[in-house]
Amino acid sequence: MCGRYTQTLDLRALQERFHFAACRSEPTPRYNIAPTQPAPVVLADAGRVLDALRWGLIPAWAKDMSIGHKLINARAESVAEKPAFKAPFRKSRCLVLADGFYEWRPQPGERAKIPLRFTLPAREPFAMAGLWDSRQAPDGAVVRSFAIITTQANAALRSVHDRMPVILRREDEDAWLDPEAAPADLSRLLVPYPGELACVEVSPLVNSPKADLPACIEEVRR
Repeated sequence: MCGRYTQTLDLRALQERFHFAACRSEPTPRYNIAPTQPAPVVLADAGRVLDALRWGLIPAWAKDMSIGHKLINARAESVAEKPAFKAPFRKSRCLVLADGFYEWRPQPGERAKIPLRFTLPAREPFAMAGLWDSRQAPDGAVVRSFAIITTQANAALRSVHDRMPVILRREDEDAWLDPEAAPADLSRLLVPYPGELACVEVSPLVNSPKADLPACIEEVRR
């Protein structure tokens, strides 16, 4: 799964990498993005648009908005069929902007797990495959939310967890956003990341969703 991640770059750096035509919400560096929090995504709307959506997908038909707590991830193997995800998979996909994600490694005989941060080797930003939807809240406000698609872990992650977020290749990002893309073509993009990943142990600060500061990503040396 993907339960926490980072996006520590400023607007200029994101613009240089993702080439969005408009910005509806200016991002700030985030060191521990957690479910229910707003986070930067790129949508397709007459070109690429940067916006902030709530993490945890709330389907348009949902009776209870708390369902978003359970829908932070969508499995690649079933995303095209699951009721909450099949419509967004067909019509409303997004790029979830990140530069790292966290996993926790079990320790034999210990309850506490060791937090790890995974990044690309040069720590450059990347896009995770996402879905989004919108729903009107009881107060009349429109809430737009997203989920991150996960797939089987690659070799770099397999010893820690059996799942990982789908990290799109740069050349596949336009295809993922294309509203005319066929579901079969989209499904072929939902594979384990084929490249290398770097991994460092980080501070237990990340265990708390309230912690969102640079110290969260500092490497712990033993």
